[in-house]
Amino acid sequence: MAETILELEHANIYQGQSLILQDVNIRVNRGEFVYLVGKTGTGKSSLLKTLYGELKLKEGEGTVVGYKLRDMDWKKIPFLRRNLGIVFQDFQLLTDRNVHDNLKFVLRATGWKDEKLLEEKIADVLDKVGLKTKGFKFPFELSGGEQQRVDVARALLNSPKLILADEPTGNLDPETSDEIMQLLFHISRDFGTAIVMATHDYRVISKFPARTIRTDRGKVIDNAAITL
Repeated sequence: MAETILELEHANIYQGQSLILQDVNIRVNRGEFVYLVGKTGTGKSSLLKTLYGELKLKEGEGTVVGYKLRDMDWKKIPFLRRNLGIVFQDFQLLTDRNVHDNLKFVLRATGWKDEKLLEEKIADVLDKVGLKTKGFKFPFELSGGEQQRVDVARALLNSPKLILADEPTGNLDPETSDEIMQLLFHISRDFGTAIVMATHDYRVISKFPARTIRTDRGKVIDNAAITL
């Protein structure tokens, strides 16, 4: 039986006091690729924030990479996030240091101390995203696609079982978007990493089809039919 990486059962998702999504039931298994779609304001971001602990799960049950979301507090959230990879639309790279030192900063912040293991891990993730020779470059010296690859490399640093990607192709041209999608599918397929990707880009979904979940009028619809 496939390993369950993410599961929500009868979960109600709140933003402050406002109920955003009601009776959410989702299961994502190891190595599965899932799109999260829906109009702006229908709860995609609130759902993602609940999954990585920024919003508290108050009602229903939820487990992400073995952590119970109802038990989350400020002490436990860093441990949850160490087991997740998060990829943002706007890269969020530190502009005052090169690619290598961006990655080193994250490893140090998540408790890595052994210098040799640090260097091996950085070399490994840069190789996985096709940037083996770009570690010395600063973010401003990279194209948008290369910066997004660094963001993906950063998400891979702690060998997560789950990557949450929020509009990772949102700022990229179609050709570069396709390269990032191929990279994400490769990570999902070859390393067994589950990926949940929020997107508005229906061109990408039609070109790289996968299971799709839609937020709509306070509900979450699994295996949603997409009108392209």
